[in-house]
Amino acid sequence: MIKSIQNIFKIPELRRRILFTMGIILIYRVGGHVPTPGIDSAALGEYFSQARGTIFGLYDMFVGGAFKKMTIFGLGIMPYISASIILQLLGSVIPYFQKLQKEGEEGRRKITQYTRYGTVAISALQAYGISVFLESLTTRAGGSIVIFPGIGFRLLTMLTLCSGTIFIMWLGEQITERGIGNGISLIIFVGIVARLPSGLLNEIRQVIAGTKRPVPELFLLVFIVVAIAAVVYITQGRRRIPVQYAKRVVGRKMYGGQSTHIPLSVNSAGVIPIIFASSIMMAPRTVTTFFPNSGIMQAIGAWFSPESILYMVFFGLLIVFFAYFYTAIVINPVDMADNMRKYGGFIPGVRPGRKTAEYIDRVMTRITLPGATFFALIAVMPLVMTRTANIQFYFGGTSLIIVVGVALETLQQIESHLLMRHYDGFLKRGKIKPRR
Repeated sequence: MIKSIQNIFKIPELRRRILFTMGIILIYRVGGHVPTPGIDSAALGEYFSQARGTIFGLYDMFVGGAFKKMTIFGLGIMPYISASIILQLLGSVIPYFQKLQKEGEEGRRKITQYTRYGTVAISALQAYGISVFLESLTTRAGGSIVIFPGIGFRLLTMLTLCSGTIFIMWLGEQITERGIGNGISLIIFVGIVARLPSGLLNEIRQVIAGTKRPVPELFLLVFIVVAIAAVVYITQGRRRIPVQYAKRVVGRKMYGGQSTHIPLSVNSAGVIPIIFASSIMMAPRTVTTFFPNSGIMQAIGAWFSPESILYMVFFGLLIVFFAYFYTAIVINPVDMADNMRKYGGFIPGVRPGRKTAEYIDRVMTRITLPGATFFALIAVMPLVMTRTANIQFYFGGTSLIIVVGVALETLQQIESHLLMRHYDGFLKRGKIKPRR
């Protein structure tokens, strides 16, 4: 491991990419502390301290606490992710976007442009809704959290938050092009991990003060280590479908005749199902916060509290459902079968065409279930342990899966640069002995 880290800084290009990425991350963290004008930050922080378990708390988790402070990066990169998901959904139902997805680099460029337009529209809409919401909040003394409410404040908030989101989107694209790894994923990763040091220090202080016992904290640490190892194992899981390419003669040369495989991931949907499920499950509780004097709304809020059994059951089922739903969007067995047949490939024992598409679809259906069930358990298990053993988790299952997934993706990016320049990577591989 130490030798691999040393090899990273021996490669000038890789060293520049990593330092550039660190510089962009530093800019992102500094911007997360610049407040939006016209807001009483102390009173707003007091309100959001009671917003855990709502969609506001989920949003604040992804932006590293910037939403709770209502800084210029308060919306984070979430509008861009929402626009990307909407474009992917449109690509599965609208022929025009389906055509763009098949046009190669030119099609991807147009989709990226539409995604940017969608990001501006979504962030402007969300910023306006947030400005109206902030004007409705009051302090304990009965005053307004907004210092000067009105149309001026709304326009200023829309301009500030929308500009912040666009700037973050640009930072993410710079990391992707000139840095290392997927820039958008890294920004979400940094937003979640940024809260880790304060959380650890808080846990240590409570153990020293005697408010928390060391044994449950030790059990919590062991559980997190085991959960990380399990998430890495499942995330890296692949189902390899063998593919044989027939020999064909073009002129005086013979092509094909080789064997390869299609690596189907156990978790093709990534963290999108968990984000979808979390947003849906937290929406009812968020709505109930607007009706503090209604007994019915408070009862509904109790049913959808993260500590309730109903919440855990529906949360797990939604993760499994969205895993199948999103996998069906990102993986098209019909296109895979057509491409194989176009280049003379076939799965041994399966007829090309429709039978191949049905076979791939059947395999994806089978391998998605254990992967989705596992991630549902990882997401629900902290809630179960909090309810039964009163063990408080700083990192929930959603945060854990996102952090591990992005860390693996970034590690693979660095690994590819090292192996391309004949350096040993982080993953040791056994030497292949030549046949005699």
